[in-house]
Amino acid sequence: MAAYVKPDQVKSSLPTHQQPSKEAVELDFLKNVTAWPSTPPLPLNFSWNDTSDPRHSTFTVLPKRAGGQWHVGDELGVLIKMYNFHGKPKKYGGDFLLARLHSPSLLAGVAGKVVDHLNGSYSALFPLLWEGNVQVQVILVHSSEAVTVLQQLNRMQPHRIYFQSLFRSGSLTETTTCNVYINATQQQLCNYTDLHTGEQWFCYKPKKLSCDARVTHATGGFRKNIKPQEEMLFQSGINMKVSIPPSTHPNISVHPREDQTRGIGDIVRTEPSGYYYHGAWRPLDGTKVHQFNSSTAVSQCLRGKGLHLFGDSTIRQWFEYFLASFPDLKKFDLHSSKQGGPLLALDYPNNILVTYRCHGPPIRFANIPVTQLRYVANELDHIDGGPNTVVVIGVWSHFSTFPVDFYIRRLQNIRKAVVRLLSRAPRTLVVIRTANPKALTVYETLTNSDWYSIQGDKLLRAVFKGLNVHLVDAWDMVLAHQLPHNLHPQLPIIRVLHVPSTNRPNQGKSLKQARIEELGCDVEELLHFRTEYLLRCSRTKAGLEIQHKALR
Repeated sequence: MAAYVKPDQVKSSLPTHQQPSKEAVELDFLKNVTAWPSTPPLPLNFSWNDTSDPRHSTFTVLPKRAGGQWHVGDELGVLIKMYNFHGKPKKYGGDFLLARLHSPSLLAGVAGKVVDHLNGSYSALFPLLWEGNVQVQVILVHSSEAVTVLQQLNRMQPHRIYFQSLFRSGSLTETTTCNVYINATQQQLCNYTDLHTGEQWFCYKPKKLSCDARVTHATGGFRKNIKPQEEMLFQSGINMKVSIPPSTHPNISVHPREDQTRGIGDIVRTEPSGYYYHGAWRPLDGTKVHQFNSSTAVSQCLRGKGLHLFGDSTIRQWFEYFLASFPDLKKFDLHSSKQGGPLLALDYPNNILVTYRCHGPPIRFANIPVTQLRYVANELDHIDGGPNTVVVIGVWSHFSTFPVDFYIRRLQNIRKAVVRLLSRAPRTLVVIRTANPKALTVYETLTNSDWYSIQGDKLLRAVFKGLNVHLVDAWDMVLAHQLPHNLHPQLPIIRVLHVPSTNRPNQGKSLKQARIEELGCDVEELLHFRTEYLLRCSRTKAGLEIQHKALR
């Protein structure tokens, strides 16, 4: 039994001429994926008046390069200039900005791509995807100075959220603190490292009970340890999640595209996964949208499927949504934790099974029996898989306070298990849900900021890139929508579901036809039908899994 040692404290004893391992090379690559522009260190007595002020900052819609009118298929550029609270221009980058283009009257929107020029100015790029009047919105999520504080917190205080376990033997109980990082000797600790995945977890050893007497896991609390002037960097409505005003009128008129022979997907140069139009999500990967016109068709599509959901509360939200929305889907009471599960629901007439289980620690839930603490990778190894099996994975929100090495290791373990699952059952449908923006308070920011989320989201996409899995881009789907950001997206966003095209092997058949044969229905089409059809669709595994992805 050994105490956990931070990766950056380990010094290699290998000869200098020895080639780094494949894992070490990948770790370096993934850490570079999350690289952020460097910002000057904060002086000891800095003033937040010297930091980014969204109300003094401005953005300008740039004219079309070739001049003339804007058309569908053009790329719109916006120049953003940041100023501090004194009204002076900033000279360095690192601010965290979000941007979207939208038409409220058309219920249309698309996420923009922000480029940091490292000198206090930024560009936002948008594809023009629909006709009519459109307007730009740019949001300062965090100043570069606030990002500096967030980075320091994860380096210096990864234990700021702590956990507890209850130990019991007969009438004797004790509670001790647990975490992945505990500065103590091995004699002072109980080591609960998972033997299969190598995932590490420790608790302080109880004084009178053995380590085997551990019965529950729970969130212990949050230690807020930042300076008062640092906390001033996280003021809602002042310098956090605040819109930046335009220097000129932000609306433009978009005319029909000039080249009618090319589809939207052929002319988009920026990188959104899709966009909203009339409240419906339209993917940009060529997927055709079909709406089912009967509950019978949807039930037939999902009949006989098993849907297995693994992750945090945003995945559990899907399970709860299905129960509330589909009368034939009935929860089977396992007398388990309402937060962590396991949860199970059945649709007997259509032979549909839906399960949910939270991921393993760190998990910020209350009083989960340790017998039910399972790592996703281990659970995947116990799924047979096949054409009637759908697996949905959403693991991101509870890892934000830890250094990226820890999250990378978790994702790598899950990826290995996914590869094993698809090797033994290639026709299994595996869905990965991304992170999404949320409302921010000081507590939420210091523990689960959008900046932490987008860093983890980059890692998740990189780790699963190239695998035969389906990505549900919850980040773009929430950012592009007119509703406020929420950790648990609101119902209109939950209703919009989409599984992007992948490179699933199909033996010469079209990707859509291969997927129809694998699942017994057209999953891509299922992902786009309206609310009433979604309600019916959730009775089947494939539909349920798809909805869960969108909810995430």
